[in-house]
Amino acid sequence: MEEFILKSATISTSPACPPFTPINFEATPIVRVAIEPKHPSEMPKLVRGMRLLNQADPCAEVLIQETGEHVLVTAGEVHLQRCLDDLRERFAKIEISASEPIIPFRETVIRPPKVDMVNEDLGKQQKVAVIHQVKDDQTKYHEGVQVDSTGLVTLTTSNKMATVRVRAIPLPEEVTRLLEDNVELIRTIEQFSLFAWEGKTLEINQKILENIQDFKVKLESTLQGHKWRGAVEHIWAFGPRRCGPNILLNRIEGYRRPSVWQCLEREKEIEKAETTAFRDFDNSIVSGFQLATLSGPMCEEPLMGVCFSVESWDMKISTPLTQQDSIDEESHMQSSNRSRSRAETAGGSLDCYGPFSGQLIAAMKETCRYAFQAKPQRLMAAMYTCEIMATAEVLGRVYAVLSKREGRVLQEEMKEGTDMFIIKAVLPVAESFGFADEIRKRTSGLASPQLVFSHWEVNE
Repeated sequence: MEEFILKSATISTSPACPPFTPINFEATPIVRVAIEPKHPSEMPKLVRGMRLLNQADPCAEVLIQETGEHVLVTAGEVHLQRCLDDLRERFAKIEISASEPIIPFRETVIRPPKVDMVNEDLGKQQKVAVIHQVKDDQTKYHEGVQVDSTGLVTLTTSNKMATVRVRAIPLPEEVTRLLEDNVELIRTIEQFSLFAWEGKTLEINQKILENIQDFKVKLESTLQGHKWRGAVEHIWAFGPRRCGPNILLNRIEGYRRPSVWQCLEREKEIEKAETTAFRDFDNSIVSGFQLATLSGPMCEEPLMGVCFSVESWDMKISTPLTQQDSIDEESHMQSSNRSRSRAETAGGSLDCYGPFSGQLIAAMKETCRYAFQAKPQRLMAAMYTCEIMATAEVLGRVYAVLSKREGRVLQEEMKEGTDMFIIKAVLPVAESFGFADEIRKRTSGLASPQLVFSHWEVNE
């Protein structure tokens, strides 16, 4: 079964079958390096070796970037060195070159601060500053983009046939954590929705349905407040990759689409005739959202904890083409005048700007990015939980090393019956390289740290 199973699997007749024994790993892959052979002719050996390493190591991941780079993702500095040695000596058996370790970040938005750096209430000054900032920002936005003082972004497609209005809202931390913990359930929900969209049925285990129902109830209980009223029922999609910690909300008046929770309803919603034009290009809006959440505007890192609310979506196409029609007509545009004329009579789906579905994807992506930038932006750093055992005489040196690397001590307690202290702290992953060696040198080997990836933290 090695050709079909990567690390572990439950064999079932249904794609939505839960694993009999879920496997939980303490170590999460977070540190990545790009790898290439020293001799380009040995690339097939490297590809085969990385595939074997991926199967052999449960905590390692192997990716191929859009640029064609082969990337190895590991749990930390020591694990990275172990994986590179295994590649050289056991799996690929070739000389390889590895880049400097790359630490990922996440991008998010936060609520506007209520006090300034000296704890004075901002009050009306902030509203005036926001209005001036919006006016200043208008000059750097593309033509057709409008941003109001509340952060609502309006963008029109290149051919002026569609207008989208989107607002970015920060998600509560509990919701973001809940979405991260239920990735597999979200994948099942999206898989059922895709099958239903294509007119197919997907059988889901009763236990999985109960878990999805519990997940929905928890989501409703954590999304409290006036602005989140009915939000769970209006969820359009999750992202990026249809299972990430970001939400797309459908706040379009009059557009009633099948719910993402239709696997719980077991019945297909009735479509209204006036929503047909929206339904034909529904996937374009979702695709734009997925692209926007996959790479943010700050440093092209994935977004996290952001809700994009689509407030309105206006289209001027009277007889819309489906996305497949647009693709087919684009491929035959040069050779078939008939298909071109058909597209033009259908409202300009194919014009000098390209197929309308592609314009809508690009417009939605740009609208989400502008809506993100209209709010206070922050980077989220990956954090390790650090547990250190040390004696009383070296506590000061341990604290000195932690503070030097921007670590924070959370707890300190003495182990009963010994003179050893157990220190629990958090440390940025970006500051962790060489941390274990430094702390052993500074304490003459009397302190030994253990690092485990814990969470993402907003950088203020």
